[in-house]
Amino acid sequence: MSVAPPHVLIIGAGTGGLCLAHGLRRAGISVAVYERHRDRTEGLLGYRVGIGPTGSRALRECLPPELFATFLATCARPPHYFNVVTQGLRQTASFALRPSADPVHTEHSVARMVLRQVLLTGLDDVVHFDKTCTRYEQRDDGTVTAYFADGTSASGDLLVAADGTHSAVRRQYLPHAVTRDAGTINIATRIPLTAHTRSLVPERVRQGISLIFGVGGMMGVLHVMEFKWDAQRAIKHGVADADAALLREWPGLSHDTTTDNINLIIWSTARRFPPDVMERRGEDVLRVARDLTSNWHSNLRELLTRADPGSALPIKVSTSEPVPPWKSSTVTMLGDAIHTMTPGRGVGANTALRDARLLCAQLSRAVAGDKTLLQAVADYEAAMVPYGFARVAESLNRSGTSGDDRMYRPVVGRLALAGARGYFGVTSRVPRLRRRFVDDFHTYEGDQD
Repeated sequence: MSVAPPHVLIIGAGTGGLCLAHGLRRAGISVAVYERHRDRTEGLLGYRVGIGPTGSRALRECLPPELFATFLATCARPPHYFNVVTQGLRQTASFALRPSADPVHTEHSVARMVLRQVLLTGLDDVVHFDKTCTRYEQRDDGTVTAYFADGTSASGDLLVAADGTHSAVRRQYLPHAVTRDAGTINIATRIPLTAHTRSLVPERVRQGISLIFGVGGMMGVLHVMEFKWDAQRAIKHGVADADAALLREWPGLSHDTTTDNINLIIWSTARRFPPDVMERRGEDVLRVARDLTSNWHSNLRELLTRADPGSALPIKVSTSEPVPPWKSSTVTMLGDAIHTMTPGRGVGANTALRDARLLCAQLSRAVAGDKTLLQAVADYEAAMVPYGFARVAESLNRSGTSGDDRMYRPVVGRLALAGARGYFGVTSRVPRLRRRFVDDFHTYEGDQD
């Protein structure tokens, strides 16, 4: 027997929170989203995130079919290669990736801000901007009330914290759940894609995702993002009619300024960066990036010279500490609010989307009368906590992600660098190893726990 649908409060209009909002709305569950940014144009910059099968499956199940089709139409050109290069742009390994017509079982190159605009589509009456949650209160009648910095409040039957690494809800609900500094810092940049900047990037690098293993423990990743629209928001020639029609009708195209660009991100142990790097912005950040890459190829350094200063962003990488199970209640969490993980392969975004899909399914079962609301939350958390923290550990153990990685040590680092380059070089040249690497690249979903 079905029961009255709950009213769900979501704190944070990020990837996971908005996906959940769509899923709940499709399931007939009342939902409201409260976002601290003032409007839909604030927030994330347009850096690349790879949405793999885990995230694509969640989006397909939670979004209305036409909006999922719009998501696919807004993705950038897919990478054709995974490359490993030196700081001198010498290729040490290259893997041809498999094309796929399957909208789920493939890797989509997505600009974060474009994805945000897609997920905000159709939720104008659901998302409330300029609402910074400061605390919540669980009441005796089973409801929960969120309080905001502007003096307002909102009440519902369930509060979902989707407010990221610095979640105010998590600080109150699980004060023992902490994040820590992973010991590395990234500087993310975005370079406009012009005829000249295109010429600075070798063809195979331009057509793929390229990991840069630099000497001295300076790492990087380069990816060229090409979309189906030009700088004037006009649909490019040659775009399929169905995609062109979706994009012309999509209101998000008028809210976002993302156009063709080159993402170039560098990172290393925090010890390599100036103590005040997190306070620097614009040209000051780009100057730090150029200073740290003084021995890189002149083309890469010119890209940094031509980067948009407004896009330059220093990022201190954080990671969550595992949390023991807790007693479930009318408050729960998803994404970075509970399991912050280091960047790479879009694992954080894909896991947040997985959370949203799972929580939506559990709440739908509660509405159908298969279980109580609290049991639905408990079943969600029983699955989410193990796989979420498994992804945290995996992401932290990737080469160069932790500040304690051997690659950053003065003497051992040279051996570690040679070993990493050698591993990729051998793997790319031995057919059996190359096939296994490509299979893993395409099939890694984070669902096999």
